[in-house]
Amino acid sequence: MQISMTFRHMDPTDAMKEMIEGKVSRVKKYLHGPIEANVVLSVERYLQACDITINAGGRIYQGHEETDDMYTSIDRVMDKIERQIDKKKGRARANRVSATP
Repeated sequence: MQISMTFRHMDPTDAMKEMIEGKVSRVKKYLHGPIEANVVLSVERYLQACDITINAGGRIYQGHEETDDMYTSIDRVMDKIERQIDKKKGRARANRVSATP
């Protein structure tokens, strides 16, 4: 898994980097093949935004969230992405079951 992080208008901290790596690496158990994750953390006035794009097996999962706290933004974006992955897995599972006679 390859994770690239970009920090805009803020200083990166080791705690934040470790949290991002931990949260993003959780999706490895749902996805197979090479996984690339792009994380962009930015601050504009009082809003702290997090954009995450995960490319895995030709599928792209994206999320964006803005809150007052960066850690909350990261948590919410990862929840969105996990829901997207679960939805795709559910659809694939339903198609596989309905396709068999």
